[in-house]
Amino acid sequence: MAKKNHDGDDTGQPTGTAKLRKQVIAIAREMSETGLSPGRTGNVSCRFEGGMLITPTGIAYDELKSSDIVYVTSKGDVPGKQKKPSSEWRFHLAAYHAREDRHALVHTHSMHATVLACAGKSIPPFHYMVAVAGGNDIPLVPYATFGTEKLAEDVAAALERRDACLMANHGAIALGETLDGALELARDIEVLAEQYFKVLAIGPPNYLLRSEMADVLEKFATYGQKAQDES
Repeated sequence: MAKKNHDGDDTGQPTGTAKLRKQVIAIAREMSETGLSPGRTGNVSCRFEGGMLITPTGIAYDELKSSDIVYVTSKGDVPGKQKKPSSEWRFHLAAYHAREDRHALVHTHSMHATVLACAGKSIPPFHYMVAVAGGNDIPLVPYATFGTEKLAEDVAAALERRDACLMANHGAIALGETLDGALELARDIEVLAEQYFKVLAIGPPNYLLRSEMADVLEKFATYGQKAQDES
């Protein structure tokens, strides 16, 4: 994202972020309204210079104002008189440090992704669309208490290799180049989770081979508009 003037007002919010804060709220509301994260669960952020803008803790998404979106510095500080950031701010920031090519993160408690996470299951290559997250599977991060540095470390390690992961007994995370892209991937992960859940109810899945997934990943690299952009 383009750099902005980092001089803040007395609330600690940097100036020039009004548009980004509105976008964060719009994505958070859509996430909630479409059932990806019921109630006040989940959180949304976008990169801002070395730090980020993130939803606050404990405020319903339909009540959010632009000034409620919290600026967190690259070191995890919350300057000025801002609201408290989401309790999960640590893994958001860790993900941005691990992936300089990604600029937005959506964390959901979507139904089927959460069911699989609570059953201790990752999403293996039962369907070629699993490659949408950038690899042969959508990994499961071991359980750690929400908001902890341990969870942040494990999430960052998983997202070094993928754009999405599940968190044991918790929910799902999706990274994107944009906020819209992160939300779209979160939807894709939930669809895949529901499909995998239903396949497991029938019987053992027919998993794709590593070589077959490698072919899909190669095709995804130039899928759609990417091929035109690179020509």
